[in-house]
Amino acid sequence: MTDLVTVTGFVGNDPRHNVTDAGLAITNFRLASTRRYFDRAKGEWADGETNWYSVGAFRQLAVNAAASVSKGDRVIVHGRLRVRPWETGEKTGTAVEIDAESIGHDLSWGRTTVTRTAAGRSAEAASPAVHETSPSTPADAWARPGATPGWPDSTGDRVVPRSEPDVEGRPTASVADDAAEDGALEEPESAAVGAAG
Repeated sequence: MTDLVTVTGFVGNDPRHNVTDAGLAITNFRLASTRRYFDRAKGEWADGETNWYSVGAFRQLAVNAAASVSKGDRVIVHGRLRVRPWETGEKTGTAVEIDAESIGHDLSWGRTTVTRTAAGRSAEAASPAVHETSPSTPADAWARPGATPGWPDSTGDRVVPRSEPDVEGRPTASVADDAAEDGALEEPESAAVGAAG
């Protein structure tokens, strides 16, 4: 199957990381994605049904995801969708899985600091100019002490959201307060147009 999907949601469990006898790194976690809609009767935004996905990451993506993603994190996953039936004794069901090609934190809910890995630097050498600064952009545009030019940060060893979500996966008050001051939390009028109830 070649269906590519991009799903946003929150990590539902602590990711499980394993390395096979052959040396293949694998990280698995559950992803919950809840549709938001405007409830015209109540005049407010509401949560719809939650879809659950099993996400699998392999090789360097698995290593980086295991070091970067935790239960409760809001993430964006892009990958190949697989839907397959399963049967265990008397129980049957359908498994919905995503073989991840990319995983990242959802920056609508917090901030992340990126730390390049040695493997990332090797891959970059093979395809230059992806993250280089240009003369039109000052080299210190993102600079912090210890930062690598062209990258927001290179001081830690983990991609860390600066705001952990609460138990319902929503941002903590400090991020919400900052966004409210900027007017970023107001629902756009266009979002209510054509929304299902």
